[in-house]
Amino acid sequence: MVFEFLRNAGAFIVALGILVAVHEWGHYYVARLCGVHVKRFSIGFGKPLWRKQGSNGTEFVVAAIPLGGYVRMLDERVDDVPAELSSQAFNRQSVAKRMAIIAAGPGVNFIFAAIALYVMFLIGISTVKPVIGDIAPQSIAANAGLAAGDEIIQVGSRHTPDWEAVNFELISHVGDSSMAVTVKNANGVTQQRELLIDGWNFDSDSESPLRSVGITPFTPAATLNVAFVGEGSAAKSAGVQVGDTIVALNGETVADWQSLVAFVKDNPGEHVTLSVNRAGQTYDLSATIGRRDTPEGQDGYLGVSPYAEAWPEGYVFTHQYGVFEAMGKAVDKTWRLMTLSIEMIGKLVTGDVSVKNLSGPISIAQGAGSSAGYGLVYFLSFLALISVNLGIVNLLPLPMLDGGHLMYFTIEWLTGKPVSEEIQEWGFKIGAMLLFTIMSIAIFNDITRLS
Repeated sequence: MVFEFLRNAGAFIVALGILVAVHEWGHYYVARLCGVHVKRFSIGFGKPLWRKQGSNGTEFVVAAIPLGGYVRMLDERVDDVPAELSSQAFNRQSVAKRMAIIAAGPGVNFIFAAIALYVMFLIGISTVKPVIGDIAPQSIAANAGLAAGDEIIQVGSRHTPDWEAVNFELISHVGDSSMAVTVKNANGVTQQRELLIDGWNFDSDSESPLRSVGITPFTPAATLNVAFVGEGSAAKSAGVQVGDTIVALNGETVADWQSLVAFVKDNPGEHVTLSVNRAGQTYDLSATIGRRDTPEGQDGYLGVSPYAEAWPEGYVFTHQYGVFEAMGKAVDKTWRLMTLSIEMIGKLVTGDVSVKNLSGPISIAQGAGSSAGYGLVYFLSFLALISVNLGIVNLLPLPMLDGGHLMYFTIEWLTGKPVSEEIQEWGFKIGAMLLFTIMSIAIFNDITRLS
């Protein structure tokens, strides 16, 4: 638990540090191009932990609170600016230059996401074909005629080469009345099915979009060969070892792993005899099924995991492309992440997506930790996703965000005069209140997920 916390916290700080540095560098770089003097470039807030004075007069700072950053530019509205430096003040720049400086932060977030995905596609990432393993009876998928063994090749108008793409496209249809899904069956016959999803929604804390419509992805069957034995578990106390094959339970032959799991789950605290085959010899081991609390009540557990059968040929493949093809794939995926983020914000506003799906820093930290644990390519994918979301959120027309500044500058451009200081001040107060409300909901959701 401590290791997991430290891993998540470390990955979160690294991920947020990278994304904040990228975002603020966008503001800084374009400000310098426009001739604006940058007084401070800070990653984090609060007390500086490290600082360095640049040759151009900018103070570079790493601060104690790693939850954001800022670029402070010379501005006559807040600084006493000598006459000889007034041309370098932000407020003296044209509307076009000020808009470019502000838009550069989110813009660089999108560019960074494309670069991260480009590197990911160059390295290659393993994935699985979206072949259906099972369909829940009377579910949305069952009513549409989807069947086990079907491969989902398209949702709506978009190609779905893997389960990640299927999930993205399912989510994009929340709030619609129907959704077209194109499948290819085991005989290679392609058919289009219509899923009736009027009123469909799902709780992301307890189920995936796939399972909410009744789809279980295909996975190789679990064998009865033990691949893992947990320390301090009931199986460990009984003497079960990695490599053992469980052949019987209380003298009755075990048909498959699922039947073993079902019995153990329904009998917490039960004394049982496990018969295992080890190097050609059968051993009878006495075990007491452990207990653990779940939201549904108390379940039994042994503390073992099985080896699985091999994936069928062609089911597992690698997204890996050449130098030029990877570029196109990265740009296409970045664009899809951007449009999907905008769609989800719209659905939050209309109520098609519940505010329970908002995530805060705790969920982001968990995502950063888990993706980092899987390796570099998965961490790059996570960075791209968060970078796109950071860019989109910053473009929202809230006065505390870049989008709010762009809104004021657009009004100034259209009317020929700046928005009054009084209106801007009220706007910042309202924006701060809205942001605080959104973050409070997100953090509350995080805490609820942990409980």
